[in-house]
Parts: sequence; structure tokens; C-alpha cells
Amino acid sequence: MSSSEQSVVPVVPDDVDAPQDESALTVVVAFVANILIAVAKSVAAAMTGSASMLAEAAHSWADTGNEVFLLIAQRRAAKPADATHPLGHGREVYVWSLFAAIGLFAVGAGVSITHGISELAHPEPATDFGIAYAVLAVSAVLEGVSFFQASRQAKRAASRRDKDLFEHVLATSDPTVRAVFFEDGAALVGIAIAFAGIGLHQVTGSATPDAIGSILVGVLLGVVAIVLIDRNRRFLVGEIADPDLIDAALRELLELAEVDRVTELRLEFVGARMLFLTGAVDLVGNLPEDQASHVLASLERRIAANRHIVGALLSLSEPEDVSLVPRTRP
Repeated sequence: MSSSEQSVVPVVPDDVDAPQDESALTVVVAFVANILIAVAKSVAAAMTGSASMLAEAAHSWADTGNEVFLLIAQRRAAKPADATHPLGHGREVYVWSLFAAIGLFAVGAGVSITHGISELAHPEPATDFGIAYAVLAVSAVLEGVSFFQASRQAKRAASRRDKDLFEHVLATSDPTVRAVFFEDGAALVGIAIAFAGIGLHQVTGSATPDAIGSILVGVLLGVVAIVLIDRNRRFLVGEIADPDLIDAALRELLELAEVDRVTELRLEFVGARMLFLTGAVDLVGNLPEDQASHVLASLERRIAANRHIVGALLSLSEPEDVSLVPRTRP
């Protein structure tokens, strides 16, 4: 192998997403915060009889269960490739994250809406409003800490990719960051709704605002769950990398001494920060078949040496194939 072959490796930018260790920290912070909040809200719901507080307790227990699923997702997705899974187990992160999103929909949204409707039909007065306010205040602080961690991780990655924060969270290949960001954001909004419902209950003496608050929390959780379910579904069935990432890979392929042109290029996510590259290239010179196959194999190995590429498969371009041209300059 020549020195030029050894010196250049097609690289997908390392800032494709945040480091795995930071994603794990984000989930652990969310888990600790949610389990503390869930216990506190459950006690407060039992003491006050507030429908909104019960909805918030169901919400926090659902979030706690979700963090368990997300921790399992990260652990199983990190398993190395083997004979039966040559591209690794990266897609497991989307399977377990999908379970978490379904749990959020069934437990969080289902319980909140059902209890709110029941409270509308059979209203019961709430008591000990001070306890409810105190628990909501503490919950807001803990949820804020968890949301800050998720936002900080997402903001750094979004900044490196020159993307809007919300756009990046929706597009990121790491479902754990997306789940914690949306769940904690929804939790903060839910706390505000519960605070308003309980406050109106106390002022008016009617349980109706409290019940409506419970229903609104459930609707909020349902919307978040549907968004998370849809994103995980898309990655499970095969989501390609965004155009900027593909463009960066195309530029680096075209810089290789052995490559004359690229006529096909596809980068598909097979896990969080894990990509499989396929493409067709026209090699420099008129190489015989056996030599061309060796060059292609060498290119594939060097591409797969990148920590974000789990595998590469290249073929030779047909003479009539149209050459790909980078959309943007580096």
C-alpha cells in the first residue's frame, strides 16, 4: 500500500453527535431527578387529592420508567459486532427508546387523561394546597437541572453543526438525548399547568380547573410521546444522514488519490452516531479487475477505520453514471 493510501481516510465529522459518555450522564441525571420527583408528587397527590398532582405523579413515574429503558438501550446498543450482527447492535437503542415512548403514551398520557375525565364526572375537593405548591416548586428545580444537562449537550452539538437547537434535537441520531430533552421540557410545562390548575381550584373552590389541568398534562404527554415514537420508527426503518454530513463525506472521498469521481453515496444510521456507508466510485486509471477489487477493499477498510463508520461497501461506477458534486464548500 502506498503512503498516499495510508495517509488519507474519509472522515465523517466527529461532532456528528455528542460523546456516548455524556449521553449516559444525561440519562442518569434525568433518572435520579425523576425518581425523587415521582415519590414526592405521589405523596403530595395522596395528601391533597389534587387531580393535577396525580397526573404529574403519573407523568414522573412514566419518565422514571423511560430512563430505565434508555439506560438498557445504551447498554445493549454498545455490544460489539458479531457473526450474526456484522454492523453491531446499534439499532437496539431505537427499539428500547420506542418502548420508552410507548410507555410515556400509555402510562403518562393515559392515566392523566383518564383521571382528569373521572374528576370532571365526580369532582372531589382538594386540601393542603401548600404541600402541593412546595412539591411542584422542588420538582421544577430538579426537572430544570435535568433539562439543563440535556440542553447543554444538545446545544454544543447543534452549535458544531450550525443548527438550531430544536432542529438538532429532532434530527439527532441519539434518541436518549431527544427523549430526555422532550420529557423534561414537557415536565416543566406540565408543572406550570398543574400549578395553575391547583391554584384555580384553591381560588374558586371548584375541582374543574384541576381536572382540566390533568387532562391538559395528559394531552401534552401524548403529543411528546407521538413525536418520540415517530422519530424512533424512522431510524429503525432506515434514516439517512443529513445532506451536510453526506456532503462532507463526498468531499473527502473525492480528495483521495485513488478516486477519480463518485457517482453514488449513501450514509445510513444504524445506531446513535453509527453510520454505514455505501457508494460507487470511479478509480483513477484503467485498472484490471483484480487490482481494482484490491483498491476498493483497501478503501473500505480505511473508511471503516473512522469511529463513526461501522462498515463500508463500495462498487465501481458505470461509465454513463452521473458524477456527484459537493453542494457546499468546506
